[in-house]
Amino acid sequence: MSFYYQDEHVTLHHGDAAATLAELENGSVDCIVTSPPYFGLRDYGVAGQLGAESSPAEYVAALVAVFREARRVLADDGTLWLNLGDSYTGGGGGNYGTGKSVRSQGGQQVTNVRNRRDAPENGGLPPKNLLGIPWRAAFALQDDGWTLRNEVIWHKPNAMPESVTDRLSGRHEHLFMLTKSQRYHFDINAIRKPHADSTVAAASRARIPYAAPGQRANLKTRGMHESGANPGDVWSINTRPFPGAHFATFPPEIPERCILAGCKPGGTVLDPFSGSGTTGLAATKHGRRYVGIDLNEDYLKLSLDTRLAQGVLDFGEAS
Repeated sequence: MSFYYQDEHVTLHHGDAAATLAELENGSVDCIVTSPPYFGLRDYGVAGQLGAESSPAEYVAALVAVFREARRVLADDGTLWLNLGDSYTGGGGGNYGTGKSVRSQGGQQVTNVRNRRDAPENGGLPPKNLLGIPWRAAFALQDDGWTLRNEVIWHKPNAMPESVTDRLSGRHEHLFMLTKSQRYHFDINAIRKPHADSTVAAASRARIPYAAPGQRANLKTRGMHESGANPGDVWSINTRPFPGAHFATFPPEIPERCILAGCKPGGTVLDPFSGSGTTGLAATKHGRRYVGIDLNEDYLKLSLDTRLAQGVLDFGEAS
């Protein structure tokens, strides 16, 4: 197998996701965190790109094919975290826009490419329909053998406004956690958040105190875990633009949470759609090895020059 880049912390492959995954060893990664190109969002100018399929059904089938190989590569106790955004059907037979409208991918607003002859079809739906791509994909992966454990809502407090007047503006995306086994590595304590003052006050009035093993109960720990609260399935995280890229990225805080909870310490994280290396930055920052795959060589170079260079320099310091 040829490598685009490899050192003791980071391995990058240049190529198609499914084809490259087919060459990786069974159970060789501990966690997968990724945000694939969204359906019909933009033209990346690379042959074989995901997201340019002729219908939502074909797009979902392509995703399933990639993650079928990824499932083999994932350790039995591993987790998959999949970020997907949705889109609407447009006019002119496709859901690529007319050059004015925007869609969100991974936190950035990007202008849709103009309608063209090979623009994706609407799957038989009339214009202005929400396609429901994330849930189509989640159900398809479930049917293919994955266990769907969580739907996390990524709420974007600073989402860009949309110039629509006949529906509500979009302020969220989906993040699904899937597993290949019923038993898997998951460390909720690594991502707990501080208890709100109001929660502490309410718990202090509870009749039955909670005490962690080996500790005495006190007012502050009554009814609550001493390490903090479960962050729940709605994550309010601001989008963060990445000036070095003309394509979309998601904020590092998202893969950080996924990796801290879903990847054992010292394990290996995979992103089959590596892009600017956001997942790789989060992995190396927290002492995990990283394997990235991307079809676009320019993106791999960009990730090495920026995010991955930063992460490797700080390898393990925040773990």
